[in-house]
Amino acid sequence: MRFLYNILINIAWLVLKVIALFNAKIKLFVQGRKRTFPLLEEKLNPGDKTIWMHVASLGEFEQGLPILERLRSKYPEHKLVLSFFSPSGYEVKKNTSVADVVVYLPMDSHHKVKRFLNIVNPQLAIFVKYEVWPNYLYQLKKRNIPTILVSAIFTERQIYFKSYGGFMRQSLGKFDHYFVQNEKSKNLLESIRIKNSSIGGDTRLDRVSEILKRNNQLDFMDRFKNNQLCLVAGSTWPEDEKILVNYINKTTEKVKFVIAPHEIKPSHIDKITSSLEKTVFRYSELGSQNLKEVDVLIIDTIGLLTKIYSYANMAYVGGGFATGLHNTMEPAVFGIPIIIGPQFGGFKEAEDLVNEGGIIPISSQNSFDNLMGDLLNNPISIKNIGDINANYINTNKGASELIMKYISKIL
Repeated sequence: MRFLYNILINIAWLVLKVIALFNAKIKLFVQGRKRTFPLLEEKLNPGDKTIWMHVASLGEFEQGLPILERLRSKYPEHKLVLSFFSPSGYEVKKNTSVADVVVYLPMDSHHKVKRFLNIVNPQLAIFVKYEVWPNYLYQLKKRNIPTILVSAIFTERQIYFKSYGGFMRQSLGKFDHYFVQNEKSKNLLESIRIKNSSIGGDTRLDRVSEILKRNNQLDFMDRFKNNQLCLVAGSTWPEDEKILVNYINKTTEKVKFVIAPHEIKPSHIDKITSSLEKTVFRYSELGSQNLKEVDVLIIDTIGLLTKIYSYANMAYVGGGFATGLHNTMEPAVFGIPIIIGPQFGGFKEAEDLVNEGGIIPISSQNSFDNLMGDLLNNPISIKNIGDINANYINTNKGASELIMKYISKIL
């Protein structure tokens, strides 16, 4: 089976190189990997002590970040190597200072895996959430390099738990320890005779809980909010924006609105702005204007959304109508109600908080309008719902410290 897997990996690489001629994202995927080995050889010396973390993309990076920060602090003599599988993660974080080397993960072919591990030679390998690469795990086990999986979450739909998943099940079994997010994941592992796991929760909750310790003040938001109720809609897509714009245009309630679209191309921002019938400003146009009378603020830049959430009394998190729900934990940490679209399955925190009542899914314009009416007419309800979210994060944080205790026994 391993022989067949290696053939398929090599064929996949050839196919991707052809697709890269016509697809910009795949081109980054292919071209970026040409720099992996030169970067490693430039940044690492044979005698270096290293720790390697691998993540798939940006979301997994956020889960791994609390561990990387703690490793940097506790083991300053080690060099940290961070690898990404996806361009959407690597291209955003390739210059992060949290690691000494940031690279694309070479394809999981036999010779590339051996070359990668020969250069990096990690004292510890950390994989985040889903990443299971048979050749990497085989070689790590063969070399007796401790390897752990963190913030893992499993469902019965995955191949490891199917009758035909023997090869991937065998690969999954090569981790030395599994830090899973919930009891269901632990039980699924035990169903395939993997017992070396701990329930640690999601390290992202440690990450977002630290947001409260930072200075989240923004002068333009102080001027804009002006002590009024404020709904912040983050990472919105057209399906979300249609509902929001329709409500904003017809509401008579005294509410300020911030819309931070996922897509910030000028043409898209123009479309949102032109559809609004209230007073609207874009972040890129702000100077020292008096924002007290502005109803809607459009955020046409990146990097500010987390701080903007600190000003919200309510949040709407986009992606729940089609594309995939965005991060609900960043607004949740500020103890505010969160509104999302109907598609949130597979997002554990969203599922948990929908059940607890801190996150409220809507399915239509009418359900959003009714929900806003209920919230705005009941300030106590806003506080009580928000408290559910804040308490959830406070109760479930701590995964990073559990993982670090395990790592300290190895290093």
